[in-house]
Amino acid sequence: MSARSIARFWEWGRKIICVGRNYAEHAKELKNAVPAEPLLFLKPPSAYVREGSPILAPVYSGELHHEVELGVVIGKGGADIPRSAAMEHVAGYALCLDMTARDVQDECKAKGLPWTLAKAFDTSCPVSDFIPKERVPEPGDLELWLKVNGQLRQRGRTSQMIFSIPYLVSYISHVITLEEGDLILTGTPGGVSAVRERDELQAGIDGVVTVTFRVERKGR
Repeated sequence: MSARSIARFWEWGRKIICVGRNYAEHAKELKNAVPAEPLLFLKPPSAYVREGSPILAPVYSGELHHEVELGVVIGKGGADIPRSAAMEHVAGYALCLDMTARDVQDECKAKGLPWTLAKAFDTSCPVSDFIPKERVPEPGDLELWLKVNGQLRQRGRTSQMIFSIPYLVSYISHVITLEEGDLILTGTPGGVSAVRERDELQAGIDGVVTVTFRVERKGR
């Protein structure tokens, strides 16, 4: 690895690669077909936001949804990575939220347009501290959860993912060269719902990490 600290990947990582509909329950709750291959979209690094700073709901959306996800932090870059070697490229993990302007996404889907306005706005990717992979011996069997104002909204296990972490790392690397500091969002379990200004979101990986964020409305 370079002299840059992977523990602060959000400061210099070049891309966020997101996987949509990777939990069957979530695909079904949004009335989407379960995919036969990974559905990919991107967020820019400006989407990152850390605890202590708010999630800013975009002014053009009236329906902002939470999606709790396991993030995979790439520690060694590569292209065309075989699935058998995929975990060698993983440095660790982060608990992440994929904040989604659902009304905008629905409109984009209806028109056959990209999801950029719905998924890539500033602060759309809240992240926890970096979690070294040595602390997560079984990333394929973690319990993720999210509460809004103390009420449980999402709970699911990474064992429910349609496409595993090694599969995703390999698949993505055959399309987009992975670089040190990249983040892969691996999809969200069911239970997504809308949040409002001043709501408090608390999310966690059981036994590993918790994060808390507040929602504010971005100034016009």
